[in-house]
Amino acid sequence: MMNAQPTTTATTLQIDAAGLHYRQLNAQLREAVNGQGIEHIAITNVYGQRYIGTDLHRTVEIHIHGTPGNDLASFMDGPRIIVHGNAQDACGNTMNDGEVIIHGRAGDVTGHSMRGGTIWVRDDVGYRVGIHMKAYQDRRPTIVIGGTAQHFLGEYMAGGVLLVLGLTLGPGERHAASFIGTGMHGGVIYVRGELVDHQLGKGVGQMALDEEDERLVAALVTGYAARFGYDAAEVLDGPFFKLMPLSLRPYGRLYAY
Repeated sequence: MMNAQPTTTATTLQIDAAGLHYRQLNAQLREAVNGQGIEHIAITNVYGQRYIGTDLHRTVEIHIHGTPGNDLASFMDGPRIIVHGNAQDACGNTMNDGEVIIHGRAGDVTGHSMRGGTIWVRDDVGYRVGIHMKAYQDRRPTIVIGGTAQHFLGEYMAGGVLLVLGLTLGPGERHAASFIGTGMHGGVIYVRGELVDHQLGKGVGQMALDEEDERLVAALVTGYAARFGYDAAEVLDGPFFKLMPLSLRPYGRLYAY
């Protein structure tokens, strides 16, 4: 059975990914975006194809219907990807610029080494999200998580912003993640909801928000609410705390002579 060829409507290129190997799918995307300059693409029947959005360097909006595989938007530099479902591991790996909006959950190591752009996750994320995030030149990578995260959130984080809203937690339920910010030496993590000290990585401090923090959190919550249909004022009506590294060299003594 031959794979269906992409079809173009008046405004959108339609790609049916059923039966397509990830290399075939990504070759079609690169040709459409980098070769033909198409700006709107809808991909249906996505079942775990990897690397969607990699090596795209033009303005384009891509709607993914299904579950994209690992490394969605890795090394991406500018496009906007909307996932109508969940995303697997390593979404935004070394992402340079652009936006990813996930109407569901995201897996482990989301935002690995991310250095620009924004990832919005409606629900929960897995382990080691934001690991090695770093600011790059004038870019400040940002991940907004509507639900909660698993252990080692923000591990070895060197720059950027993580915001965890806890909207999937039930009444009286707390974030369960531990080792938050382990090895963190830059950037900031904002958490809606309370944490206890044993959940934090060594060398990370928890503190109240200042006016600049409040403005940034309000802007991100407003953006989240607009993308996923929440009431920003209700989300902002909750305790927020800031986590930051207490040292720029958390393991410096291990290597000192």
